[in-house]
Amino acid sequence: MNSNIVPAASGNLARRESRYAGRALARVDTQTELGLAQIDQAAKLQAARVMAVTYVAKRAMHEVALLSQLEVQLSTVVPMATSRLQGLGDVAALEAADVISQTVRKVS
Repeated sequence: MNSNIVPAASGNLARRESRYAGRALARVDTQTELGLAQIDQAAKLQAARVMAVTYVAKRAMHEVALLSQLEVQLSTVVPMATSRLQGLGDVAALEAADVISQTVRKVS
């Protein structure tokens, strides 16, 4: 009598486990790809937010610089209006800063 024990249907069991392992690995690969795609999209969204804020800030700085230049020129022409021109320039600069703040809130 042969004392070697051979499990019944051992080939079928190995093939089933192999298919299960293959499907599990495929799910892991799919989940990894989806996770990476989500990270990539989140990074692109954050970069777009930064670009929006910096664009508005650059435009505001440019306009405030031109406003300040005009203020100096007009103050030279009409020295009596210097304090009023400074007040108007300050109000405009503060409003520009407020627009930048609003942009930050809107895009975050």
